[in-house]
Amino acid sequence: MATRFIFVASLLLIYLDCCSGSFIGICYGRNADDLPTPDKVAQLVQLHKIKYLRIYDSNIQVLKAFANTGVELMIGIPNSDLIPFSQFQSNADTWLKNSILPYYPAAKITYITVGAEVTESPNNASSFVVPAMTNVLTALKKVGLHKKIKVSSTHSLGVMSRSFPPSAGAFNSSHAHFLKPMLEFLAENQSPFMIDIYPYYAYRDSPNKVSLDYALFESSSEVIDPNTGLLYTSMFDSQIDAIYFALSALNFRTIKVMVTETGWPSKGSPKETAATPDNAQTYNTNLIRHVINNTGTPAKPGEELNVYVFSLFNENRKPGLESERNWGLFYPDQTSVYNLDFTGRGSVDMTRGGNVTKSNGTSWCIASSKASQIDLQNAVDWACGPGNVDCTAIQPSQPCFEPDNLVSHASYAFNSYYQQNGASDIACSFGGTGVKVDKDPSYDKCIYTRAGNNKTVANNATAMSSSTSSSTLRENSSISSFLLVTFLLVILTIQRS
Repeated sequence: MATRFIFVASLLLIYLDCCSGSFIGICYGRNADDLPTPDKVAQLVQLHKIKYLRIYDSNIQVLKAFANTGVELMIGIPNSDLIPFSQFQSNADTWLKNSILPYYPAAKITYITVGAEVTESPNNASSFVVPAMTNVLTALKKVGLHKKIKVSSTHSLGVMSRSFPPSAGAFNSSHAHFLKPMLEFLAENQSPFMIDIYPYYAYRDSPNKVSLDYALFESSSEVIDPNTGLLYTSMFDSQIDAIYFALSALNFRTIKVMVTETGWPSKGSPKETAATPDNAQTYNTNLIRHVINNTGTPAKPGEELNVYVFSLFNENRKPGLESERNWGLFYPDQTSVYNLDFTGRGSVDMTRGGNVTKSNGTSWCIASSKASQIDLQNAVDWACGPGNVDCTAIQPSQPCFEPDNLVSHASYAFNSYYQQNGASDIACSFGGTGVKVDKDPSYDKCIYTRAGNNKTVANNATAMSSSTSSSTLRENSSISSFLLVTFLLVILTIQRS
């Protein structure tokens, strides 16, 4: 009976794992001197429903800002720290104790990258990567977190000696001294192989060999792998499969690939003609849709592929060509560089008109009648919680409770947030569910505030009581109920047999 129970329970866990689906994350680089504070960044990330974020260090202010937000964090150990982390276990232990444990699990850390593109750095520190990874993993084991936080390292496509055709994908033999032990580490600990992929560079450097449409997921023609007969319509898929074939050639067939950076610049130097807002929007929109739909690749159809888009902000201190400072989805003032929808449904104007502009006349923000109930509920939960909106007026017996429907309640919450944040376009975004209007939506005793009018219907002391996410509670309750019922049915089945 016990064996049968373990078998059935294992099947349930496998089922739950396989149904997790792919996700899109965003890289939060901070190589700039004009970025908003981490607290404001956390608000921006939540506003746009970004659930996964990569940072390149373990900055305490960032960890504090994202505490209790539910955003999953990938943190990093920079290349400059590889030597001390590789030489002494005590260094990894101390770092974990002082820089991570005080903020975990409020800061939802799920990955630690040890080194970044080490083969591309001037002082190649690749020989220190695996020893440092081992020490970090040991430190996690000591506190029982090694199964909750995965350890890996990121690579550029430069680790490959060949990537076309994909079936001939192979790692560069000059990196074998550190790649082989790293792959053994990843396989043993079920950690992903992390790769940074940039079709933009392939097109920029070889425009006569790579078509722009192929780089942008827009190709109407197919590239055929002569060895497998697989058809490719995007360079991204081709490069991912090349890595899988390279892993398979070394008999590492269980390691999953994770893309820790990809994207497209919106501006470049005069010779970088492909670096435009339109191309950046096209690439990232198609990428997000491709990932969220769990399309997989020709060699791995339906395979989970998690991807981080680079980058959250333009970074003015990055060296190199003009494009290097223009990979951001947002300007430092938090206005969007171009329109993008992180849900994969298509290109939606996040700021209701591109860059933020203040309204010259009086305007209000209300909920779109075309928005889904789930999106509206999530937006209301955010506004009444992290958005710090006083939502008492839409509680029972209060002036704005009637009509008791989600569009009405969302409209009040949206407008309150909109007005208290300067009546800017981005403050009426709410993931595309907010709409600006020039007609006062106030009715009866329900007064909608407007810019310059600080009148409030209720005080903020009770606003937090309304911030409990009813949709989240319902979703969690439904999932918990499903798992509980499934588990009980399994137990009853076993007992009866």
